[in-house]
Amino acid sequence: MNPMPSAERRGLWVAIASFVLWGLMPLYWHLLKTVPSLQIVAHRVVWSTLLVVAWLLWKNGRGWLRAALARPRAAWMLALSGALIGFNWSLYIWAVNAGHVVESSLGYFINPLLNVVLGVVFLHERLSRVKWLAVAFAAAGVAWLTVQFGQPPWIAICLALSFALYGLLRKLLAIDAVAGLGVESVYLFLPAIAVVAWGELHGQGGFLPLNGVDAWGAGADALLIFGGALTALPLIGFAFAVRRVPLSVVGLLQYIAPTLQFLTGVFVFHEAFDQQRLVGFVFIWVGLAIFASESVWRARRQAALSAA
Repeated sequence: MNPMPSAERRGLWVAIASFVLWGLMPLYWHLLKTVPSLQIVAHRVVWSTLLVVAWLLWKNGRGWLRAALARPRAAWMLALSGALIGFNWSLYIWAVNAGHVVESSLGYFINPLLNVVLGVVFLHERLSRVKWLAVAFAAAGVAWLTVQFGQPPWIAICLALSFALYGLLRKLLAIDAVAGLGVESVYLFLPAIAVVAWGELHGQGGFLPLNGVDAWGAGADALLIFGGALTALPLIGFAFAVRRVPLSVVGLLQYIAPTLQFLTGVFVFHEAFDQQRLVGFVFIWVGLAIFASESVWRARRQAALSAA
C-alpha cells in the first residue's frame, strides 16, 4: 500500500478538525444562552467579516473583492447565498439555545441527500437506483417523524434546505470558498452592524454598558468576538482540505459534525429522544449508510479504472 502523501495527510487532519469544530459548536453557542439569538448572529457576522476580509487582504491584496465580483452573476448570486447562510446561522443558533440541538443535527444529516435531489432538479444529474433508495429511506424517516409528532420537523427541514440551496448557488458560481464567504460577509456586514447598534441603543444589547443596561460582561464579549473566528476558521480549513483530499473522503467526513451535534443534544443537554424519534432517525441513518457506501464503491471503481 502506498503511503499517503504528506499534503493529503495534512488536508485529512485539517478536514477532521474542521468537522469536529462544527460538530461541537452547540457547546460554544450554549455558553452565550443569556445573549439574544439575533444579537449572537449579528456579532458572529461582524467579527467573522473582519477576520475573513483581513485574511483575504493579506493573501490577495486589495483587489480581492473586485476579482470576486468580476465573475458573471457573482454579485446577485452571492447576495442571495449570503441571505441563505445568514438565515441558516440565525435558525441554528436559535435552535441550539432553545433546546433543539437533536433536531438541528437531523437537518445536517438530511442535507447531503437533499443536495442529491437538488442536483437532479436543477443540474439535471442522473441518480443510480441505489441513491434513489437512499433518498427514499430519508424521506420515509421525515414522514415517520411528521406522522408521529403531528407536524414536519421544520427546524431540520429549514436548516437542510437553506444550506442545500446555499451549496447549490455556490456550485453554480464556482468561486473560491473563502473569497465567496468574504463577499457574502460584506453584504451582511452593514445589516449586522445595524442590528448590533439598534440593540445597544434600545436595551436589547449588552456588549457595552449603555443607557443603564447591564453589560453581558467581558467573558460574553470575548466569546462573541471569538465566535467570528469559529465561524471563519472551519470554512477556511475546509477550503484547504478539499484541495488536498479526495471529495469522496470529505463527503464521508462531513457526517462527523451532525453526529457530534446529535450526541451533544442527547448526552450533554439531555434533550428528549424517545423510541418514536429513534425510528425516524434510523430510517435516515440507513439512507445515509446506503448513500455513503455507494459513493465509496464508485470512487474506488473510478480509481481502479484510472490506474488500469
